[in-house]
Amino acid sequence: MTTTATAKTINEVGIDDLYRAGGGILTIDEAKHIHQIIKQAISKAKRSRLSAAEVWKEVVGKKVLKPNHPHSLHQRVYYSVYADWDTSINGPPLYWFPSLQDSKLTNLGKIMEIHGPKLLGTSYKDPIASFNLFREYTVRHPEVYWSIILKELSVTFHEPPKCILDTTDKSRPGGTWLPGSVLNIAECCLLPSIHPRKEDDSCAIVWRDEGDDDDSDVNRITLKQLREQVILVANALDRTFTKGDAIAIDMPMTVNAVIIYLAIILAGCVVVSIADSFAAKEIATRLRVSKAKAIFTQDFIVRGGRKFPLYSRVVEASPHKVIVLPVSGRNVGVQLREQDISWKDFLAYDNQHQRPNHFTPAYLPVDSMINILFSSGTTGEPKAIPWTQLSPIRSTAEGWAHINVGVGDVYCWPTNLGWVMGPILLFSCFLTGATLALYHGSPLGRGFGKFVQDAGVTVLGTVPSLVKTWKNTDCIKGLDWTKIKSFASTGETSNVDDDLWLSSKSYYKPIIECCGGTELASSYIQASPFQPQAFGAFSTASMTTGLVILDEHGVPYPDDKACVGEVGLFPLYLGATDRLLNADHNDVYFKGMPTFKGMRLRRHGDILKRTVGGYIVVQGRADDTMNLGGIKTSSVEIERVCDRADESILETAAVSVAPPDGGPELLVIFVVLKKGFNQQPEKLKTIFSKAIQTNLNPLFKVSNVKIIPEFPRTASNKLLRRVLRDQIQHELSVRSRM
Repeated sequence: MTTTATAKTINEVGIDDLYRAGGGILTIDEAKHIHQIIKQAISKAKRSRLSAAEVWKEVVGKKVLKPNHPHSLHQRVYYSVYADWDTSINGPPLYWFPSLQDSKLTNLGKIMEIHGPKLLGTSYKDPIASFNLFREYTVRHPEVYWSIILKELSVTFHEPPKCILDTTDKSRPGGTWLPGSVLNIAECCLLPSIHPRKEDDSCAIVWRDEGDDDDSDVNRITLKQLREQVILVANALDRTFTKGDAIAIDMPMTVNAVIIYLAIILAGCVVVSIADSFAAKEIATRLRVSKAKAIFTQDFIVRGGRKFPLYSRVVEASPHKVIVLPVSGRNVGVQLREQDISWKDFLAYDNQHQRPNHFTPAYLPVDSMINILFSSGTTGEPKAIPWTQLSPIRSTAEGWAHINVGVGDVYCWPTNLGWVMGPILLFSCFLTGATLALYHGSPLGRGFGKFVQDAGVTVLGTVPSLVKTWKNTDCIKGLDWTKIKSFASTGETSNVDDDLWLSSKSYYKPIIECCGGTELASSYIQASPFQPQAFGAFSTASMTTGLVILDEHGVPYPDDKACVGEVGLFPLYLGATDRLLNADHNDVYFKGMPTFKGMRLRRHGDILKRTVGGYIVVQGRADDTMNLGGIKTSSVEIERVCDRADESILETAAVSVAPPDGGPELLVIFVVLKKGFNQQPEKLKTIFSKAIQTNLNPLFKVSNVKIIPEFPRTASNKLLRRVLRDQIQHELSVRSRM
């Protein structure tokens, strides 16, 4: 594995090394104790001829590495344990290992114990040993799996489905799921249920406003209170709009935003999701494409104690009607247009309504549209992606199975209803009986970390750039995150060292990596609580998901072969789109894809690397691949090496460009330095070349290094390598004409 040049093997690490790595916090007696545990683990592994992974498992299992220990100590032990680890033989180094006892108590483990012997016969052993067999069975028989899982979620049909899956319509490669069923998925979120156990006095949402006294208790709302608030808004909507109308939300993910989201769906209208970070032009595009009749927003956004205008930005997009909520207090702090209305006035009529706590939901077919979301729009107009009532079922089932979300959990994920994780988080809580945790403010500082502690968060979702900020600012120092039973991560490629830091904050709980798409309403590859985990890697395809990795000729590699290629998804996929609002669905997802076992594969666009041992690493998008000296590689693979090549580096971005006069592609590394560091491009060029040639390929050569203050990103924080590539291509073109 890649380690720093000065890394010792674990056999060479002494008490003084541990004490120094402890940064003045670790006492000499604690260093001696940790050293003793390490030596015992090494001795045990040698006697049993076990690998370095067993040494790490033993050390972590003793909990001698504490969450409050300096990161340098965790680094010293982890990187020393795996200093001689050969990934080409052993696969990625492992940091978390499932327990058989715990696995049987998970949501999916209980189901496997009940149904595994019936479905797999004598091949079934236990949830860990039989996980792959069981998952493969769900790919071949998705209708059996979904018939089981629907009973585990808070999903109640007004009219039941005729069957689980109908494949007779050959014009629908994704199949017809739950045909004939009618329901209102928002009502399912709001009603009590026996299984999962949801009661009227169950805590539905826990939250805190940024700037509130961090020592005060968090705020809570029960399921009954939430239902009453949603009904109040649904009645106001029903009085103002017509069923089927598209109504946008452009505001932070607050309790009110969640209430509005559910009310729109309960009333039979369609949510248009718009992130609160968008400029007026982007808002206007989404309003136009969705044909939104109105938009909910706030007068301001508060971040770090400062007010930022939101209503004025929304108005620039020329919406038909705006319903404006105050960021604080009861009255909005801006002058409204004549056609717009304040939140207080919007609800005023229904406060005098004879039956304000009564509303009859709009019961609609399961494939009815409930939400319009948008792709990031990194090139051209963003794709308008319709979610149906199937989409929440899919996304919730994966949180239930892979992240083990359920009754008793407090689930927090800093996000926005304008991005797919917002609706996923909302439904994953309300359809499983978990409590939704919301922080009304910036997740970048200590206030958010204190909220995680005080709310008793048990599942914390992140994006890698957020973890990097927490680590670099040390903003959660002294806080207790040990109630967290698992982390989750999505949005971009994870950094191994940042994940080491994150996992250590809860005694090395697993980080469930998730990779999917808005159009899938889910992740197609994930980590699993039934398999050992490696930082920054996925251990399996998700339940019922079939996939292959294609070579450059579109031919699938064998499932047990280590390889790199574009992923192709099996088309039968509950919850995935079968249409787009502003593009040809077939052209986008199926046209030009190869067939496999009689199925036209579905395009997703990711380049995957399958390692020895079957782990998966996302190597970027298909358009992020590069050809260096006739050898195909990916930006992500090079960035992984460069990010750890020198202590001055915060992050890197690798792109390749063709010279203006032809010839092999040139490798260019863009660099953002850590605060307080200064470095010369030529020196970094030498450092990067050596690291890449040592860890990846001796034929790869860095042509140029450019240091810049920050990277261009989409509003959802995805790195825009295309912009960097265009920039360097322009510079080369100008230079060639001089």
